[in-house]
Amino acid sequence: MSPLSSNAPHGQSPLRTVQVLGGGNAGSSAHVRSLAEGLVARGVRVTVCAPVEADHAYDFLGVGAEHVHVPRSSDPVAVAALRTACANADLVHAHGLHASFRTVLALSGRTTPLVVTWHNRAHAQGPRAHLLRLLERRVMRTASVVLGTSPDLVDRARRTGARDARLAAVALPGRHRAGGLLDADALDTFDTLDPFDGPGRDDPDRLRPKTRAELGATGRPLLIAVGSLDRHRGYDVLLDAARAWRALDPVPLVVVAGEGPLRPVLQRRIEDEELPVRLIGHREDVPELLAAADLALLTSSWESRSVLAQEALHARVPLVATRVGGIPDLVGDAAELVPYGDPEALADTVVRLLADPERCAVLRERGTRQAATWPTEDETVAQVLSVYDELTQPRPLA
Repeated sequence: MSPLSSNAPHGQSPLRTVQVLGGGNAGSSAHVRSLAEGLVARGVRVTVCAPVEADHAYDFLGVGAEHVHVPRSSDPVAVAALRTACANADLVHAHGLHASFRTVLALSGRTTPLVVTWHNRAHAQGPRAHLLRLLERRVMRTASVVLGTSPDLVDRARRTGARDARLAAVALPGRHRAGGLLDADALDTFDTLDPFDGPGRDDPDRLRPKTRAELGATGRPLLIAVGSLDRHRGYDVLLDAARAWRALDPVPLVVVAGEGPLRPVLQRRIEDEELPVRLIGHREDVPELLAAADLALLTSSWESRSVLAQEALHARVPLVATRVGGIPDLVGDAAELVPYGDPEALADTVVRLLADPERCAVLRERGTRQAATWPTEDETVAQVLSVYDELTQPRPLA
């Protein structure tokens, strides 16, 4: 019998699932909120195990799910709380590496099926990188099914020992977000918002002059990058490329929205080298920033389903991105791709696009078409339910 119908089949109790979140990734939190809503609407009982702050931000209770506070920690207290919450579950679905590892510990000795969605790859160096590889191996080999959000994550899961790894249909949630605002602290942790969803959405150019003036980009091209100021974002390469843009007339302004540990280093370079770059910190108006931009820049060393890339294509903003991870499959021919770590290629591509409005128009049209090929929220729920159906047996009446 299948749980795919809107109500549990006759003679069966509703499917009981637990969704486990680590609490540190807003992208996966938005996904789980959307997933929970779709599952509940189809008669599935959903419990979300996450820090209480995640429920405050994403209102899992508001879509009919239960919420159990589980700290973002793998200490015995957190693992015990998670084990209790999973006691009566027919299936457990964990999101992200750290949440999945806690779930593996919590389910030790039980036969409850475990589904893992691997949203992104953790970035670390030295001993921590070795530890993360050990966690990956433990999780991949334990999970019943691993859903990777990009083809390279699926390949990595298989190489790491996953018994069953598949490409996940992960939609860009369009209505469920913390406070209705984007968070610019990290590409893989900021929530999503249609830049034209709200006041003025029928006239997206209405706010452009104001936003550009506030940023200091009146009469000059505006380039936008969004993401935490961490090493893997490639902002050192972006600053290298910005040196070449100083020779343009007018000089483009690069605006980076986000915070992180590299801010002092990057700011010092910007000042010492007199680069046309502004670090504007954490912002909650990224949709407006993106809508005002001439180009969006993504310079990371690795990305899965980059939210910025998706938002840029949805907003019809030409995108220049590194050819890494899941980016090529995500954007197809709707963006200009450059090698990671190549400032000359990045600089030349930006210069060419700024001088070629026809090419920018082509990218805008291709972006609209490419975005239409991405999974919808209904398709995401349908795939997850089909996986659940494979892993669960008919359940007698409670």
